[in-house]
Amino acid sequence: MDGLVDSLFRRESGRLVGLLTRQLGPHRLSLAEDAVQEALLKALQTWPHGGVPDNAAAWLYQVARRAALDRLRHERVVAAKADAVAAGRDAATEPSLPDLATPFDDDELVMMFMTCHPALPPDARVALTLKVVGGFGVGEIARAFLAQDAAIAQRLVRAKRTLREHAVAFALPAEDAVHQRLASVLDALYLMFSEGHAPTAGADAIKEDVAEEAMRLVTLLARHPGTARPETHALRALMLLHAARFPGRVDDGALQLLADQDRSAWDPVLLAEGMRALGRAAAGPVETRFHLEAAIAAAHAAAPTWADTDWPQILSLYDALVARWPSPVAALNRVIAFAQVFGAEAALREAAPLAADPRLNRFHRLPAVLADLHARAGHRAQAETFFAQALAHEMSAPERRLLETRQAALGGL
Repeated sequence: MDGLVDSLFRRESGRLVGLLTRQLGPHRLSLAEDAVQEALLKALQTWPHGGVPDNAAAWLYQVARRAALDRLRHERVVAAKADAVAAGRDAATEPSLPDLATPFDDDELVMMFMTCHPALPPDARVALTLKVVGGFGVGEIARAFLAQDAAIAQRLVRAKRTLREHAVAFALPAEDAVHQRLASVLDALYLMFSEGHAPTAGADAIKEDVAEEAMRLVTLLARHPGTARPETHALRALMLLHAARFPGRVDDGALQLLADQDRSAWDPVLLAEGMRALGRAAAGPVETRFHLEAAIAAAHAAAPTWADTDWPQILSLYDALVARWPSPVAALNRVIAFAQVFGAEAALREAAPLAADPRLNRFHRLPAVLADLHARAGHRAQAETFFAQALAHEMSAPERRLLETRQAALGGL
């Protein structure tokens, strides 16, 4: 039951927060979030006993709306606005309750462009969008940014305060402003999809509902004349090409490395659409990191087997990515490709500078990669040490089981 509620909440939270924010006003963003959270808690308390309502989204909206109204009445703030919420008659209100099965597409996109306001620093825009639209917790956002929870919590508080101080309207900005904010919107969708594709914690190997919501939103942007830009098509291509591999990433509940996946299980429809989206992305003069990452995903998709993978091409793409858009995660992924071309010993030398990056040292991926490289190089003791370091960090349960399996395999060295 908890998993069902969590899945529904992730799928609906951005829509519900958007609808309430439209009714209450952007200065009441925190109240909208709190009301939706209260609706989730109510669902966790009542649904296990009374069953899931036929229209669960509408049920959540009713509870959230009542919670917001009660708060407004209790505080005796903006009585007229409270009456409007109660009656569902606000001038900018979305369709009435019976229509809530229809996605609030416009509200979510408006919310994303609102939370990506240029008054906020770029990282704060993305963090706030993940919180409000993606329904991410502080811990999930912190792991996405390779940052501390406390730093993210402070960033979110400052971002909301800045939006209030600037009296930001709940409305799509002018066309030129849309273009200015699009990069941050795409960054947020990228991180949202990444959490769905490879959860950083929890019981799931893939959070398909999170990934699907990110794909749905980027598809809306790809279809809109004002946002159908090369970078939008490139991000959509990247998502589709990764999502096509979802059926092969899990086998009987166990997470599968790319080398071990059954490629015949990959979704040919998503692969084809991903390649078409990449073609549309290449039609313009702009090249972004999404173009390069999508090209890497396409190279994997084009290989009929692991042995047929064009690793020199992939390494070349990672070289360009790290040179133009450096990040610790991209650098670590480059090391993995480097090992396929030049071997584990050479890759360990390439990876040495990454150990000094504190952002990577707070999470499990760097020691996990180092453990694998040492194991491949025949360094059993070092591999054991790095596997132990990796397993000391938080990660999803399926990824932990995979690491433990690989650690146990060291006995064969």
